[in-house]
Amino acid sequence: MSHAAPTHHFGDLTGLVSELAAIGFRQFNAAMGSACDAATTPLERALARPKAYVAYAQAHPGMYGIMFRTERLDYSRPSLHEAAEASFAGLANAIGAMRQEQIRRDTMTLEQAAAIARAWSMVHGFTMLLLDGRLEDILERLPKGTTAEQLLEAMLKSSAPGKLSPA
Repeated sequence: MSHAAPTHHFGDLTGLVSELAAIGFRQFNAAMGSACDAATTPLERALARPKAYVAYAQAHPGMYGIMFRTERLDYSRPSLHEAAEASFAGLANAIGAMRQEQIRRDTMTLEQAAAIARAWSMVHGFTMLLLDGRLEDILERLPKGTTAEQLLEAMLKSSAPGKLSPA
């Protein structure tokens, strides 16, 4: 490969990074979809997507970092736009299922948007704190053997009273 090949195929660094992020989002979406497909109970289904979100980031921290470096991404590129939209649609569908209502992609209520933003903020924030090692102090204070996944699960259950009960 010549030094000019990346420029020829991707245009510039933003194009290259955007294509990498699109690949990451497709892998990310597949991981969350597989986790949801493997879930057999309502509780497992409710927890599958956020757990897979965190697990993907832990397994691929470099790719995860690229996917959320919006200042370096061009969302007008079809591959990135489609992959990111699919990720958002998965989140919206999961929230809609929990709320027992359909959330439309083109328009939503303020309450629906708030539910989506709350769920994404919690899981993305948890993921960033975990990747940055900022949860170690909390985890060290918990009973020996308590994992980050167990902490996430407890957070998810406590954020949706009555919604995430075993059934």
